Amino acid sequence: MSMWAKELKEAVAFIRERDDFLIVSHVQPDGDAISSTVATGWLLEKLGKKYTMLNEGSVPSRLQFLWKSSEIHTLNGDGNAPIRQYRNVICVDCADFSRVGKTNEWFSPEAELLNIDHHPTNDGYGLVNLMKFHAAATAEILFELIDELELQLDSDVATAIYTGLLTDTGGFRYSNTSPLVMSMASRLLEAGVNGPELAEHLLERMTTGQLRIIQRGLSRLSFSGDQRIAWVWVNSEDLEESGATNEDLEGLVNYPRNVEGVEVGMLFKQNDQDSVKVSLRSAGRINVAAVAQHFGGGGHVRAAGCRLTEPLPDVITQVVAYVQKALDEQ
Repeated sequence: MSMWAKELKEAVAFIRERDDFLIVSHVQPDGDAISSTVATGWLLEKLGKKYTMLNEGSVPSRLQFLWKSSEIHTLNGDGNAPIRQYRNVICVDCADFSRVGKTNEWFSPEAELLNIDHHPTNDGYGLVNLMKFHAAATAEILFELIDELELQLDSDVATAIYTGLLTDTGGFRYSNTSPLVMSMASRLLEAGVNGPELAEHLLERMTTGQLRIIQRGLSRLSFSGDQRIAWVWVNSEDLEESGATNEDLEGLVNYPRNVEGVEVGMLFKQNDQDSVKVSLRSAGRINVAAVAQHFGGGGHVRAAGCRLTEPLPDVITQVVAYVQKALDEQ
């Protein structure tokens, strides 16, 4: 039996032998995080299990069409978070345990975790770990878990999984778009997914706030001396003045990365005077997950991130210098 087959069976046993689950994903949830959360809720419901879905942050508005996404409790002051602790926890799309954020306050001291993830930097923090580092998205792993549980796909869960695949592959354009991903997409379309509608909604449409924050960010586009590194930066004042939200920043990092000749593109988002979130994207020659890990973060070879507690100019100087050194050593 392969290691993957063994992990699948252990995950199935974890789910079948327990009840009353808490499902959590990473802070500032994206398409894969929300899709994986509701897909996990769907499979538990099909098995007759009790469950609660929880996230520190809100569901992005563009993902609120997903099955039961309105039932994901949040910890951002909306007052609808559960007030009890759970022994059985399923973490989805969390590259490391810290990424669950404040939801860990809802884990009982005896909590046992099923960790489902596709990030290569994941250290296997669960009692049971279902990890596939070459998977395009955690939603891909959920697809295989649903098959292992012998559950029949319907349009609700198919749409959720397709959303996770679509967003984490950049519309099936990135290098993680494998033959397996495309075969899954085919089955999901057969199960009732409206592919063109999802692509239009998730990849093409943008808010006026998003357009304004892109305009503001690109006005600060900077390059390293050899033009192989490019970056932009924004701060909380930019968001407020442009009428944008954090979810409107998604995709901004791709603009510097997409410039011809650029190997690494970066977005620096200053949250306050001494807190900066860094998003990194690679054209392929450098492993930005290793860069992010150096600064306490993580992610994928071509897409990663970290957070530094230093002034913005210092963060930009440090990260650009480290990336430059990594490129020079290639």
